[in-house]
Amino acid sequence: MVKRWLLALALGAVAAAPLAAQQVEVRDCAGRMSPLGIVEPWEDYSRTYSNGKVRVALMDLLEPAGGPVYLMLLSPPYNEIGDRQCKTIGVDGIGFWNADFPTLDASYDPATGLRFTMAVELYDPQSGGGRAALLTATLNQATGAIDARLSR
Repeated sequence: MVKRWLLALALGAVAAAPLAAQQVEVRDCAGRMSPLGIVEPWEDYSRTYSNGKVRVALMDLLEPAGGPVYLMLLSPPYNEIGDRQCKTIGVDGIGFWNADFPTLDASYDPATGLRFTMAVELYDPQSGGGRAALLTATLNQATGAIDARLSR
């Protein structure tokens, strides 16, 4: 019963925010992500770029029901022991309703960095399903900055 109440509260919070106002969030992986969440088969839902320095993987954490899917990026810069940074991309404190990983496309511009685009769906409380959007994320490998936004 508590779980249903929490789910209703979370979905209500998403419903209260107009889709146009939803904000893409880039967060640290720490404490939130596990290899158990990588969609299988891994070779179909994970790709590397920049000579293997950057890895992008699709994560499905199963909860919350309205946004369990995240995009995970492992990328430079490296910390003092040689680990890459680990970031996730979601929306409004949760993930996406769904993501079409086969549409993931990458390009590189020396002025802005490595740019990713992918079709995603946001939870739509009106229909109880997903609403299409395009996620664009740009990674500056020198600084580790990731700029992510949605368009329709």
